[in-house]
Amino acid sequence: MSLHRPASALRALTVAALAVGAVLSAPAAGATPQEAATARSATPTFLSASQLPPHPTSSWTAGPVTDGFPDELGLCVSTEGVPGYDYRYRRFWTDLDAGAVQLTVVAGTSAQAKALAQHYDDLIRTCADRVEESSPDVEAEGRDYGTVPVEEGARVRGLHTETTWGATDIALLSVGRDGRTVTVVKWGQMGGFRDAPVAAFKKTTRTAVNKLY
Repeated sequence: MSLHRPASALRALTVAALAVGAVLSAPAAGATPQEAATARSATPTFLSASQLPPHPTSSWTAGPVTDGFPDELGLCVSTEGVPGYDYRYRRFWTDLDAGAVQLTVVAGTSAQAKALAQHYDDLIRTCADRVEESSPDVEAEGRDYGTVPVEEGARVRGLHTETTWGATDIALLSVGRDGRTVTVVKWGQMGGFRDAPVAAFKKTTRTAVNKLY
């Protein structure tokens, strides 16, 4: 059963997103010279393959750290309405059906990073509704798995999708922040909520945020 919202609520979310976009796009006028220099030189560290939720029959492989925004997040998260920050990502995969990706974004100030983290979490929270609106042959449901106490905080959510022809997929997504840097982690495979390694993914999220710097 999906988490539906009336049209008025979706319009309100759109207005709120525009307001967040204004905050994200505002010049980093409040940044001190030290903050600006740190933001430019920051190079966040990424997860390693061994820090992903263990797969029962296959090991994880990590790809290289790459500049840009990963396609794997496009279902729920995008760069639309967000300034051209320093996006970098790393993909992970198994020999079977599981895959993962980590994105890091370095903003100009802590305030911008806080707004960006909230914006990404809002996009993930409302993702099931958008999936159903754009794809009538897909049923989607989102779940909130709560926060992870690490640095400036993180939150974990789940997304299950099922098509009319029987394909079913489960994803776990988290957004966390350390100062001026935001990280988004996504894990996914075929299956349902019962197949989601929530506890292990929360540990991965905590490690991802702690490992940024």
